[in-house]
Amino acid sequence: MLGGLMASMLSPVVHVWAGEVGAIHLLRELVVQAEPTGGVRATATLLFPGNPSVLHSILTEYSKWPELFETKMRMAQVAEREGHVLTDVYISHPLLPGEQRLICESQVLPGGGLVTELKGGDFKQYHRAWKLEAAGDGSQTRAEFELLVEPKTMMPDWVIAVAMERELNVHFRLVRQRALDRVTKER
Repeated sequence: MLGGLMASMLSPVVHVWAGEVGAIHLLRELVVQAEPTGGVRATATLLFPGNPSVLHSILTEYSKWPELFETKMRMAQVAEREGHVLTDVYISHPLLPGEQRLICESQVLPGGGLVTELKGGDFKQYHRAWKLEAAGDGSQTRAEFELLVEPKTMMPDWVIAVAMERELNVHFRLVRQRALDRVTKER
């Protein structure tokens, strides 16, 4: 039994979940796995209430990003220039000592969405992409999500993957609730 547990801990972590939450379905397939070359990759397919402009407005409220995560964060700087937004965030994660600095640049994707790339800080890799499109009668948004993270740490990737899966579930619920609140206010 212990040997099987250790083997599963050392192999890439893969979790797939699909389901619904509340009156509006949150169709989701979430896969989180350690990358052979380092870091942890997560991909998800989600369905959010509201049209893509609702979700886009939530994702581009850069100063409010910390509200969309359970992990304690503080936004040190948000600077916009030439269609790009530079964010400087300090993250206090229970798995890592002190605060981790994450400096990223975000850019709106043609056709809908947002891509965020690492520019500096305490990470070896950071890439996040949200691709958005209208779903159904246009009152919902289908989102394709991808995240690649590798902090500068000796922490094994499988440990980061387990934590990431949990944290992304919370993140998606918080984004969904924010979208639902906005849709409800519009009515």
